Amino acid sequence: MSLLEVNALGISFGGLKAVDQFHISIEKKELYGLIGPNGAGKTTVFNLLTGVYQPNTGEILLNGKNIVGSSCIEINKKGIARTFQNIRLFDKLTVLDNVKAGFFQENSYSFIEGIFRLPRYFQKEKEMSDRAMDLLSVFHLEEHALDLAGNLPYGKQRKLEIARALATNPSLLLLDEPAAGMNPNETEELMDTIRLVRDRFDMTILLIEHDMKLVSGICDRLTVLNFGQVLTEGKTQEVLHDEKVIKAYLGE
Repeated sequence: MSLLEVNALGISFGGLKAVDQFHISIEKKELYGLIGPNGAGKTTVFNLLTGVYQPNTGEILLNGKNIVGSSCIEINKKGIARTFQNIRLFDKLTVLDNVKAGFFQENSYSFIEGIFRLPRYFQKEKEMSDRAMDLLSVFHLEEHALDLAGNLPYGKQRKLEIARALATNPSLLLLDEPAAGMNPNETEELMDTIRLVRDRFDMTILLIEHDMKLVSGICDRLTVLNFGQVLTEGKTQEVLHDEKVIKAYLGE
């Protein structure tokens, strides 16, 4: 059984079909790419998968269970986390507190215990801090734990956003243009980071990306979206050498 199975997914805005009959099947621990030009509907697909939008048609099966109709928070609890093209960190919080925010759904001390700083509050806060530091160490960000997130260099902010997403303990991680705004050296480092996340956490990853070097370097398979519809899908190198893809997206 696939980790994610999407069938006949569709949504319209004002009579315009933004996504139409979209389908995708992703296996556990697969690193999968969703590519296409601006306006093709890629981010709309992400918004459908995470409950930001509710589809007009179709089903989204996560571990065999249909999650259509679930809220963003419910879907996150069921195992889907995401990052965004435009980084959405809590700039005025520390790096450590940004990761701890990912544990919000696990907070096991009561409101009263938090207000009066009872022993259970300190115990749980320490547990979350230790876990957050473990995550930061994976991304070599532990030395920045007490820095404000907004003061990190751009590439490290990208890593922090992934670390915070992982704090929600997902089974499927959605990365929305993770290489956007990065220089070539940062992109190379990001590729290593994504591979590490997949291997270290047995993570299944679906990413949107325009950087074809990154896509060709890390993705097992691809789906190409064209005006909200699937143009083609398959193994990465086969897709990238498909004449339809070259003509429509690579401009060659």
